[in-house]
Amino acid sequence: MNASLDPQQQAAVLAPRGPVCVLAGAGTGKTRTITRRIAHLVGDGHVRASQVLAVTFTARAAGEMRTRLRSLGISGQGNAVQALTFHAAALRQLRYFWPQAIGENQWELLDNKFPVVSRAARSAGAPTTTDSLRDLISEIEWAKGSLIGPADYPAMVAKSRREAPLPAEQVAAVYERYEQLKVSSSGDQLLDFDDLLLMTRAILDDHPVLADEFRDRYRCFVVDEYQDVTPAQQALLDAWVGERDDLTVVGDANQTIYSFTGATPSYLLDFSRRFPEAMVVRLERDYRSTPEVVSLANRVIGAARGRIAGTRLQLIGQRPSGPEPDFAEYADEPAEATGVARSIKRLMAQGVPGSEIAILYRINAQSEAHEQALTAAGIPYQVRGGEAFFSRAEIRQAMRSINQTAARDDLPSDADTVTLLRAILVPLGLTDEPPAGAQARERWESLLALQKMTEDMLTEDADLTLTEVARELSARAEARHPPTVQGVTLSSLHAAKGLEWDAVFLVGLVDGSLPINQAVKAGDDAIEEERRLLYVGVTRAREHLQMSWALSRNEGGRASRRRSRFVVDLVPEDSPASRIAEPKRKKSGPRCRVCGKPLVGKTASLLGRCEGCPSDLDEGLLVALKEWRSVRAKEQKVPAYVVFSDNTLIAIAEQQPGDVPALVAIPGIGAKKLDQYGEDVLGLVRDIGTG
Repeated sequence: MNASLDPQQQAAVLAPRGPVCVLAGAGTGKTRTITRRIAHLVGDGHVRASQVLAVTFTARAAGEMRTRLRSLGISGQGNAVQALTFHAAALRQLRYFWPQAIGENQWELLDNKFPVVSRAARSAGAPTTTDSLRDLISEIEWAKGSLIGPADYPAMVAKSRREAPLPAEQVAAVYERYEQLKVSSSGDQLLDFDDLLLMTRAILDDHPVLADEFRDRYRCFVVDEYQDVTPAQQALLDAWVGERDDLTVVGDANQTIYSFTGATPSYLLDFSRRFPEAMVVRLERDYRSTPEVVSLANRVIGAARGRIAGTRLQLIGQRPSGPEPDFAEYADEPAEATGVARSIKRLMAQGVPGSEIAILYRINAQSEAHEQALTAAGIPYQVRGGEAFFSRAEIRQAMRSINQTAARDDLPSDADTVTLLRAILVPLGLTDEPPAGAQARERWESLLALQKMTEDMLTEDADLTLTEVARELSARAEARHPPTVQGVTLSSLHAAKGLEWDAVFLVGLVDGSLPINQAVKAGDDAIEEERRLLYVGVTRAREHLQMSWALSRNEGGRASRRRSRFVVDLVPEDSPASRIAEPKRKKSGPRCRVCGKPLVGKTASLLGRCEGCPSDLDEGLLVALKEWRSVRAKEQKVPAYVVFSDNTLIAIAEQQPGDVPALVAIPGIGAKKLDQYGEDVLGLVRDIGTG
């Protein structure tokens, strides 16, 4: 059974009953190793299969473990290893022990916290929007997972430099009220998923007879992904194990990427201190990725700092050699998305299935540009760990509001579309600055992407009405219903943990995205976790890997970004990353009428000159134009900017168009405004202008 194992895997499999710590790098066959270890312990009579409790962090991982154990013959009615998540195991135990420990009072599983947290929030005077409630739920889960009660929450938030979605005292008030609301006047209780861990641990701690019964039933414990254990999970594990040491843990501190949930690698790092006699085995042979990908992964994690870095594993690639990883720099995000789609099309033409290709990004809002580019290229895709852009609740809500506003019959015929769109999106969460709270920020980022999309439409055609914008958005949403089978995977880096593909494209690698701005503000530990997130992304690739970034968010925008600090030292000196050919544009952009350079930004495009170039503004003409605009706005009972914006008037006063073609060449003056105001404007230029 063990002949196909490498020496380190075999050492882990054949190690004495416990305690054993397996440090398993990415792609080193950890699931195979621990299932073979369980089979060995059972086969050699060290323990019965029914006395083994193996815990994982996802139901998918637990299912995979059970499948592998069955293939090894470790199954059978009443004689099967229990492979469960922490919460599933606690739920089973609580149902069994509750009547003996608690008595007549009943409990019920609370699988939907929203109603109770909503009541608690109202009681504490906190916001009750969906996003606010989601962020409050996340905070409560973090606190309970970290064994932090309501009274200690504010101090712990300050100590950990955690960004709370609301003032810490208000979150604590919601948390305290939430806990109170779960207990009825008769003493019956609602228990959430975190309570399953806390209550089971409390029963085992407080009832020695029940603890002895449990420990007689389960004698051997295996914990996968041990670097992701929370204090609440570790406390339950301690209650399970008691004074014994028949424990095998498996993990990789360099893949610690869930600290925001309360997970900590400290238990893995301190395992040898707790159990000085523990056997520690390092799995470093990587069977997943080519040596070229493995080498890059080692360089990414090799730059890590801090305590975790001291335990880093040096992966050794075992596969045949493959292509060197690519690095690509683009002028803007649309160019990056188009370039990635083009590369994917080449790989698919070479025989790489779409289902074996993934685009990975830091935040879900980054998927929009890539969804659009893949759709345009006719490449099917599926979104993992989040909804496709047009399927997100906030985008569906925004599009409903846009359609409803466009259908109103009381809008001015010449209403400014940009202003209307802004007025629709602001109440939905599009503030000037990103809000606190992960859920609120994710909503904000999606709405910002939608605003950018509509602004791009209006840049191409300034005369689009709100109805036409709504129609175009609906058409784009309808076009993005690709098959969900055999398609390219779009995924956040967090959702990609535990998965792998033949080809991986890591996109959006700029400072501010990876590391994300919040991490930069939080300090060194948070930045190091972002580095580990990139490491996880790199190690998802089996053969093809491309890392890319864009110097601007918007097409033709100013190059205000820089490649991620994690990437700077990875790009080979002879890499063409800074010379990547840009996709062909449909038309060349406007140039400055003073210096002839390409215009960058909306204001420069409107003025027809770089913002730093000398202005030839006719002050008298500008005053006359503003007076005329004021009169027309009062006649039409609309704000002055609906007639023309200040920048449009400045552009007219500078360029002094003498005929219709020259007037419509100024961005923002389309057919509709030409019909309404063209004759007046040209008359003012003729009568007052000095050009």
